[in-house]
Amino acid sequence: MRRLFALLLCLCLCPTLLAQSTPAAPVAQTAAAVNAQQALDDWLAAFNSQDRAQLQAFSQRYQHPMDIDDQLSFADSVGGFELIRREPATADSASALLREKDSEQYARVQVTLAAGKPLAVDLRGAPTPKELWAKRMDQAGALAAVAARTDAAAQQDKFSGVLLIAQGDEVLLQRAWGQADRAHKIPNTLDSRFRLGSMNKMITSVATLQLVQAGKLSLDGTIGDYLKDYPNADVRKVTVRQLLSHRGGTGDIFGPEFEREHERLRTHADYITLYGTRGLTHAPDAERRYSNYGFVLLGAIIEAVSGQSYYDYVDAHVYAPAGMRDSGSLPESQEVARRVRPYQRERGHWVDAAATLPWRGMAAGGGYSTAGDLLRFARALQAGTLVDPKLLAEATQPADGCYGYGFAAGEVDGVAWYGHGGGAPGMNADFRVFPGLNRVVIALSNFDPEAAERVAAYYRARMPLTNAAPSDRAQ
Repeated sequence: MRRLFALLLCLCLCPTLLAQSTPAAPVAQTAAAVNAQQALDDWLAAFNSQDRAQLQAFSQRYQHPMDIDDQLSFADSVGGFELIRREPATADSASALLREKDSEQYARVQVTLAAGKPLAVDLRGAPTPKELWAKRMDQAGALAAVAARTDAAAQQDKFSGVLLIAQGDEVLLQRAWGQADRAHKIPNTLDSRFRLGSMNKMITSVATLQLVQAGKLSLDGTIGDYLKDYPNADVRKVTVRQLLSHRGGTGDIFGPEFEREHERLRTHADYITLYGTRGLTHAPDAERRYSNYGFVLLGAIIEAVSGQSYYDYVDAHVYAPAGMRDSGSLPESQEVARRVRPYQRERGHWVDAAATLPWRGMAAGGGYSTAGDLLRFARALQAGTLVDPKLLAEATQPADGCYGYGFAAGEVDGVAWYGHGGGAPGMNADFRVFPGLNRVVIALSNFDPEAAERVAAYYRARMPLTNAAPSDRAQ
């Protein structure tokens, strides 16, 4: 449940998928509806209790299949839910709008009772209702507010990481909180290297677009054009454009096969050996479904057409021209100065998550960087140093409302942004560029999702939507 909810709230989700539907007209409260409402109230009480016995009692009473450990972990991560409002009930279901107690993230829960079937509880991320939007502040007020909020989160041991906010050539706020290594009491600093998770997809996108510019790739070229020996004939027909936009139907890398084989998965070719005979999850362009494996394939394509390893290409053509000296994807077995330890939440405590990490970062995610390097990346993108501005504009145009080519994209109160998030046990990252404001917001954490995303979202909900004076900054 917890991983599902984090996925539903991540940057790469289309806002349209989570948009509120127009409420149905209220209906008479039949016995079934009353029971559904009671079941919703009982679920919320059991969830908020963070008590194993109460969750088990709820599961037994309503015959609701539930992973108790997962529920406890999820409840611990969000701090429980506050009931914002009940919504009109139908004959056999009840729903309500909720807000995480530890953040400003919203969710909608729907409880359904059907004759002869177990109770169904559907929990999904929801956009903030317009009437509940935070009030916009001037720049100084927004910076002070997010600094105070993050101070409080760090004091409660709910945030560990870095926040950087810049506008143009000015850094408005840059601070570090928490510890890079809890066992040795090493604090996080502005130079700490944090794992990025799926944020690496932006790097892969830039590398791919550079090869398109160079005439070595075509957005409409297929996997089969570049990976001649790819085993599955249907997958060979998927285009580079479809891979970049998660519309190829190429599926994920996580699941039973990954759990069984992850210790030997060290190269992009290893993943293709494992998944290459697998078919498509849906017809290309039929829908957008987030695909980590699609970006693994892009990594293999970059290697095939450049004649370099993915890592060497990125070092030479992305990191070097952008001035990103502290970024990379060296294996976890190799000591990397200032690379933080990852910590995941288990039964109310932070524990080292190093054992969950893959061999090394790859084209789909998992590299590391600093907040300063990511600011250099943002500035290099805006300056046209890495990709032609017209191609970048195409790549950051949300064709289906939320995603371009390796970049998530959207609007905040009508102001366009692009970027990406990333998250896994012991890591969370959030990166957004607001071109019209010339503003960059970067949050990195060595805690589970959504530690960094919550901090960044708190600022975004309050930041001015005009170009504030550079003198309004906090260090």
